[in-house]
Amino acid sequence: MKQSLAGLIVLLAISMTAKSQVKINFEASFTEPQAHYVEMEMNISGLTKDYIDVKMPVWAPGSYLVREFARNIEGFTASANGKPVRFEKVRKNAWRIYSAKAANVKINYRVYAFEVSVRTSFIDDSHAFLSSTGIFLYPDGMLKQPSTVKIKPFKGWKKVSTGLEPVAGQPFTYTAANFDILFDSPIEVGNQDVFEFTASGVKHEVAMFGGGNYDQEKLKVDMAKIVDHATAIYGENPNKHYTFIVHNFATGGGGLEHLNSTVLGASRDKYTDTKGYKGFLNLVAHEYYHLWNVKRLRPIALGPFDYDNENYTTSLWVAEGFTSYYENKLMYRSGFFTEQETVQNLATATNNVVNTPGAKIQTVAEASYDAWIKSYRPNENSSNSTISYYSKGEVVGMLMDIEIANATKGAKNLDDVMKAMYDAYYKKLGRGYTDAEFKTMVEKISGISFTNFWKTYVNSTDPIDYVKYFGYAGIKVVNENEGKNVPYLGAATKKLEGRVMVTVVSRNSSSWIAGLNVNDEIISVDGNPAEEAVDKMAIIKGKNVGESVIFTVRRDGILKDITIKLLANASVKLTATLDENETELQKAVRNGWLK
Repeated sequence: MKQSLAGLIVLLAISMTAKSQVKINFEASFTEPQAHYVEMEMNISGLTKDYIDVKMPVWAPGSYLVREFARNIEGFTASANGKPVRFEKVRKNAWRIYSAKAANVKINYRVYAFEVSVRTSFIDDSHAFLSSTGIFLYPDGMLKQPSTVKIKPFKGWKKVSTGLEPVAGQPFTYTAANFDILFDSPIEVGNQDVFEFTASGVKHEVAMFGGGNYDQEKLKVDMAKIVDHATAIYGENPNKHYTFIVHNFATGGGGLEHLNSTVLGASRDKYTDTKGYKGFLNLVAHEYYHLWNVKRLRPIALGPFDYDNENYTTSLWVAEGFTSYYENKLMYRSGFFTEQETVQNLATATNNVVNTPGAKIQTVAEASYDAWIKSYRPNENSSNSTISYYSKGEVVGMLMDIEIANATKGAKNLDDVMKAMYDAYYKKLGRGYTDAEFKTMVEKISGISFTNFWKTYVNSTDPIDYVKYFGYAGIKVVNENEGKNVPYLGAATKKLEGRVMVTVVSRNSSSWIAGLNVNDEIISVDGNPAEEAVDKMAIIKGKNVGESVIFTVRRDGILKDITIKLLANASVKLTATLDENETELQKAVRNGWLK
């Protein structure tokens, strides 16, 4: 028995030594950026097997959709010890290289990159944005192996911005301790405008591509405020350095979080507009808060990642929804919104969920699990059948936060839960949490049961009792539509090539019940030409609830009359104000909630 055990230890030691001797190096160059290509060279040394499989991820963490990045690869070749070797594709994202125990294997391939988003790569003659999951291959079974990446910028490009660690003395060369880090480190190459600021003891680099009317000095101050307030929640900033990659377009938006960086989409001319500027800071707050929530404190299914398949969780309402909610708290604490503006923003967020028909169909836990097939693949009926785990999760986070503050008379709030979870699961146990573990921590911090809360707001589609929750914090919420008897058509239209087309029909609305369809071409309304009727909002002008309008539509080339009996508008329009007659308890709850 002892001899067998000793032999096993020796074999394990040999195996570990062999793995530790494997070295992986990448080189990215650009010979045809105008055609949207990056040329990749991958060198693997220290191999001993007859063959090696290399793979490309099918999705990018933080963006829950299988995107099939391997579809952009072409010109794949392989050589071993300097000679071409046979290879074959063994699955949609994997190639097997028959290296015959050769120690050194070189792989060359090109990646086509021409999709503008924060999660996909884009290359042209002005810059290259490399979203790593769609650029780098990895050897099967070697995700924990370190690698180096050398960038060879196109002529005239002088800068590289990334969260990867630079290799001393080697320009534009970086190292990643493992592939999880490499895949979580996007790279911007070009002549981006780069500036820095320090906040919470961490150097932050901001790389601005695309120009814009931003004020560097103002951004340094305002972004630092967000960093400091986010860090204060958790008591530590886990990074040595952090990189913001900002893509400024004519119209832009969206963001994607990474371990020590983020990619933001922005509108280049909105920085001097108050609403646009605050919108950008909102995005900064959202993605920076992810540094803790989801990148470190995470649902148990989201790490270690399976890059070949979907990674299912019912908790994206915490990972993403709570992050949307914390935008509001960080913007308020940083001084960008007043208390009144903040509570109205949250009332509006509640308003939007209540008015989404799909909120009565899909729970927020189901929305999380179905992100892979529904959230990133919306269709004309999505608003009728689904709810966003971002928007519903934001509201659930607010309700939970107020509930905790109310139960503890303002002594505790959701911050305490998030920090306790971070300490317990990320720092102490080094793993993700289950939904049940999150609920247990909420109950521990608040001192009350949250079983009914979970049943009502997480695992069912029950109505949101917003009057009660806002009331806990001394906030009056009024539905301005209450008592009004206003007709509501329940359809939206769009002009397309001179035609007026139906684009949305809302569940249980007048149009839904009458049978108006998406893709119907409206010819006339009560005999008036469609364009005139739609332009002047004359479709229901002067009509009362209970009256009818006649739509003449063309459907599949056939004219059809549809009589629509107008129902009353059932949507809500919430206005929130601070209650002048609030009690001391309500004031304490609000202060404890928003502090």
